[in-house]
Amino acid sequence: MSFSKVYSAQTHLLKGKIVTIEVDITKGTLHAFTIVGLPDKAVEESKDRMSSALKNSGYTSPKNQNQKVVISLSPADLKKEGPYFDLAIALAYLLSAEEINFDPENKIFLGELSLNGDLRPIKGALPLTQEAKRLGYKEIFLPIENAVEAALVDDIIIYGAKNLREVLDHLHTAKRGKKGELLEPETPNILPQTQTKIIYKDKMNNIDFSDIKGQEGAKRGLEIAAAGGHNIAMSGPPGTGKTMLARVFSHILPDLSKDDILEITGIHSIVGLLEDNLVTDSPFRAPHHTASYVSIIGGGTNVKPGEVTLAHKGVLFLKDVLQSYY
Repeated sequence: MSFSKVYSAQTHLLKGKIVTIEVDITKGTLHAFTIVGLPDKAVEESKDRMSSALKNSGYTSPKNQNQKVVISLSPADLKKEGPYFDLAIALAYLLSAEEINFDPENKIFLGELSLNGDLRPIKGALPLTQEAKRLGYKEIFLPIENAVEAALVDDIIIYGAKNLREVLDHLHTAKRGKKGELLEPETPNILPQTQTKIIYKDKMNNIDFSDIKGQEGAKRGLEIAAAGGHNIAMSGPPGTGKTMLARVFSHILPDLSKDDILEITGIHSIVGLLEDNLVTDSPFRAPHHTASYVSIIGGGTNVKPGEVTLAHKGVLFLKDVLQSYY
């Protein structure tokens, strides 16, 4: 076999996109290694990370062989960004070179490879897993640090791995001996990640809504806004408690539903702001009054969510920000 196909994914805006990794190897020619399909610099550099990871995992580096390797990332019109594809590219190469043998169908492979073969965590594991499930994939392999987050999605098997070697052993792939014979694979050592349960955390705040004395009219207005999901504007001289009321406003919002938690967690995961694998409290975002239009609304050369999106299902506190645009 000189051709192989493996599946991976990347984030695109606020959702995941499945990317097909195709590898074709032509032996007996001068060494060449090409990645096509609108890759950015991080994807281009994956050939160096993958080569070192394979060498340090007990396999022959592609750079040590006279062959032409072409790696295609499709769909070709989608710009490929980030280090999501390292693991999939390594597996596709080994499969095409006939150094391993496994069925890649209905499997998604995600993860950045370090030079020694370790898997490093990625952003957006939750929306990527949701997209894989929606399209009917049955298994997903990713860094162990992302396994708890990905396991928020049910009806898909999550495998968290520490390194490339673990993934190869789990897939029952076998390394070839000096005479070309297939050696016995090691015992698989990756267990499926258990379903992650949503546990609401106690809100630990320095000040609570009930601690604020006075301002009964403002507090009443905030309670109505929280109950109905309304916008609210507060005006008054400095020092009357507008900022303090806004900060405790998120504490009285209704508890988030499971769908809301998954949606908010997915957004924060894509941006890289996820700390505890799960967001169970309503977000509170307070951009500085000098914040740019793009940082608030979102966008940019590499499109990213802004403060408005990060405050989804929560509170966006614009103190003096709107005045900057008038």
